[in-house]
Amino acid sequence: MTTIQNTKLKATFNELGAELVSLINLEIGKEIIWEGNADFWSGQSPVLFPTVGALKDDKYIFKGKTYELPRHGFARKRVFAAKKSSESEIIFELKSDEESIKIYPFQFSLEIKYTLVENKLTVSYQVKNLSEKEMYFSLGAHPGFAIDTEKGLNYSDYEIIFSDDEKLEIHPLADNLISNKIKIIELENKTLPLSYELFSKDALVMTTMKSQELILRNKKNNHKVIFSFSNFPYFGIWAAKNADFVCLEPWQGIADLENHNQELTEKFGILKLEKNEDWKADWAVEIE
Repeated sequence: MTTIQNTKLKATFNELGAELVSLINLEIGKEIIWEGNADFWSGQSPVLFPTVGALKDDKYIFKGKTYELPRHGFARKRVFAAKKSSESEIIFELKSDEESIKIYPFQFSLEIKYTLVENKLTVSYQVKNLSEKEMYFSLGAHPGFAIDTEKGLNYSDYEIIFSDDEKLEIHPLADNLISNKIKIIELENKTLPLSYELFSKDALVMTTMKSQELILRNKKNNHKVIFSFSNFPYFGIWAAKNADFVCLEPWQGIADLENHNQELTEKFGILKLEKNEDWKADWAVEIE
């Protein structure tokens, strides 16, 4: 485990997956990140790369060859190299190797930088194509935020406020794949009340969400997590059944569509990088 901190926040990371496993508000001693209880979900803030969500039959085809990848890719199960640049900033890097090439035939560098400034944590991603040919990938964030249900508080005391959406167009999941159906959730005052029932049929997957900022707010004590992101066109919201957390997930890419032909180059949301080209995106969480 590796830690960075300033006077307001303390963040802890696991080099396995470069995963954020703790973010403590030092002013009130409150943990912001889900505890990772394996009875519900053992993850806390995994990095999804080089795919987001499930592949059809866990397989994809590239240049006539079939490869297998687990749901959300392999980066979350790999050890990243850590380089601490200051007390309040750390950089992790994962590079392709002989093992990754067997299941993902591209040479790459994935760099993740975590930076604390005042009461804000910023997470920046850079993917670089080190291959001699074009490279195809997706990347997503999956941070789980703790929901406080102690001292008279309930899951339903929380809500998500969207900066720019009056309604949400949801793509329901069918066996972990994106179905052809659309479900509309109308928002009142751009607000989505949280409930355990909201995720009874898995994640809320959106490809047309307008908001670039969301606020996770407790209506009783007005504690807030302000979540913002850039260069991620898709978004997911998810929680495990009856678990006291909610994941706010900006994505570049989504699970395979039900009728996808498994060709990697034709996958919805996939990105292509030319030789030596890079891609950048980020998200941030501000604690109030």
